[in-house]
Amino acid sequence: MWKRLLTAMVCTASLLWAASAEATNYTLWIHGRDSSGSGQIGNYNSWGYWGSGATAAGINKKSVNWAGTQSIATTNGTIREALDCFCTGTNWCYINVHSAGNVQIGYALSLYGGSSRAVKNATPNASGVCGSTGATQTGWNIKWVNVASGAGGGTELADVGSWASSEPLVPDLKTSTARRMYDHNQTRGRMFYMFAGASGTLYSAVLPGQDDEVVAYHSTGGVSGTSGAGFCNPSDWWCNDLSLGAAACEGGAAKWSNHSTALRDDGEVYTHYAKQGCSSACWGGIIAPVRNDAVLYAK
Repeated sequence: MWKRLLTAMVCTASLLWAASAEATNYTLWIHGRDSSGSGQIGNYNSWGYWGSGATAAGINKKSVNWAGTQSIATTNGTIREALDCFCTGTNWCYINVHSAGNVQIGYALSLYGGSSRAVKNATPNASGVCGSTGATQTGWNIKWVNVASGAGGGTELADVGSWASSEPLVPDLKTSTARRMYDHNQTRGRMFYMFAGASGTLYSAVLPGQDDEVVAYHSTGGVSGTSGAGFCNPSDWWCNDLSLGAAACEGGAAKWSNHSTALRDDGEVYTHYAKQGCSSACWGGIIAPVRNDAVLYAK
């Protein structure tokens, strides 16, 4: 009997070790509006939007490319396919997004994060689709979401038509539309860490409060509500402060649930753009501190 018990214990330990050994962490990068189509859809090693693919950006990094001028509803399936591929079964993901990528992951989690998902084998074909293991699970295995200049609250540049009106994505990025497109409070318990840039001057008359030339603090800081408002750095006396962490802003405006401002650009050094201050390696602007965070913590 003791021999059988010992054998059973050894077998159980071996199975647990094997399951643990097969588990893999991935770092997914979801880009924002992309009128140049710089990333190849379905190719998780195509880094044209971000910079050099040789640059460290978290464990087992994967670039999730989508048709960056098309509507969220018609392109979100590409995001969900990547989540199914790398973030199911024994595998877990760290998610990093830029600009409209914030809308993509928020939309996916809110509307589909409680649905039954096929567990995939993390081995994509040429179209970026992974094979099914035959198992299913509810939602995805996500550790956290880092957001560089998030457009989850929309941007006034879309409101006033600063981009090509023929792009289906632009109406989605209007402040009122982006804020009602999905339940921003429903993150399936995942934390959204917001990195907000403030080196914006070109559109200061259009974007309220502090901004990074494309998106204002009300969105990049994860502030709730049905429309945008002006929020600033503490040095600006004429505008309510964007608070750090999950606390309500000065004046009482609350953050969405599970949204925390990780970086407020008090020095006003980060623009919206990946090309800011870059050599050929890029990963610049507000993306730079998010990449640094992924290198440190996405392991």
